[in-house]
Amino acid sequence: MDMTENLRPSGAHSTDQDPTSYPYASPSAYDGTAYHSAAGGYPPPPPYAPANRRKAKRPVALLAAVAIAAGVIGGGTATLVGRLNGQDSAATGSGGAVNGTTVSQSSKGTVAGVAEAVSPAIVEIGAASSAGKSTGSGVVITEDGEIVTNNHVISGAQQIQVTLSTGKTYTADVMGTDPDKDLALIKLRGASGLKTATLGDSSKVKVGEEVVAIGSPEGLTGTVTSGIVSALDRDVTVAKDDSGSSGQGQGQGRQGGGQEWPFEFGGQQFNGDTGEETTTYKALQTDASLNPGNSGGALINMNGEIIGINSAMYSPSSSSAGSGSSAGSVGLGFAIPVNTLKADLDTLRAGNGS
Repeated sequence: MDMTENLRPSGAHSTDQDPTSYPYASPSAYDGTAYHSAAGGYPPPPPYAPANRRKAKRPVALLAAVAIAAGVIGGGTATLVGRLNGQDSAATGSGGAVNGTTVSQSSKGTVAGVAEAVSPAIVEIGAASSAGKSTGSGVVITEDGEIVTNNHVISGAQQIQVTLSTGKTYTADVMGTDPDKDLALIKLRGASGLKTATLGDSSKVKVGEEVVAIGSPEGLTGTVTSGIVSALDRDVTVAKDDSGSSGQGQGQGRQGGGQEWPFEFGGQQFNGDTGEETTTYKALQTDASLNPGNSGGALINMNGEIIGINSAMYSPSSSSAGSGSSAGSVGLGFAIPVNTLKADLDTLRAGNGS
């Protein structure tokens, strides 16, 4: 805007104004201090203040329009950023929680956030039998101590000890088992107010999704690993109990030189002979590191929801008879889909497993 366009000498007026168009009783002249009547003189020009206010309306209106546009753009940007960060209000629970977990919005989608939220609901299970002791993992699903694990973790156990993430230990009893699905439900004695895990929906899992595995490999309680879902619907065959053909207990992490839990895939056997009594299920495949002792633990999505119960892993050095060492994970781990567990919970609670 040219700020000089309205400047003119005192008393001057625009030449495009018609002096006869002003309905004054008598024309006036301006002497620099006041208006005075002067017959035949030109009528006074309109006061400057209204003209200036009229001119000022344009930048004010422009600023208001810019502010409105900025508000719209800013709101749209915030919405877009929120969606990119997974913070859509539809997915947000009370207190910034996600789907019943304690994964905060600032930590959602991170391994650290998932681990912090879910680790308190993952336990270490020690099962003692005549064949020795084994270590596995479990997932707390009720505040009074119902825990889901693999059947092969507690199969044949005469005593079961469970250690929470806090270090507190409980004795547990078997509520029900389903060897055909390699699932078991145990219950802690005298427990209350426990942190529970949220069961997700494994039908929505996609190849390439990030996942976190939490368990007690080799007795290292609360170990966290991460990776992706590398395949779906793998036909994995495992033994129904802990009496593999080697004649020794084959539970995960069994002390005393026992082998890792054997399984079959693609017509081949891994980690030893599965024996005669086997069962086959559709499994999620993951490259998250799983090792002896992870069985029965959780495979978790980045919202902090359980999508699978870890059950088998390939350990190449253990396939040789007599090997007492483990090379650990080589990126082939398997988990029972959580929807299989949810469909089986009532049966396990009733103690009517197959």
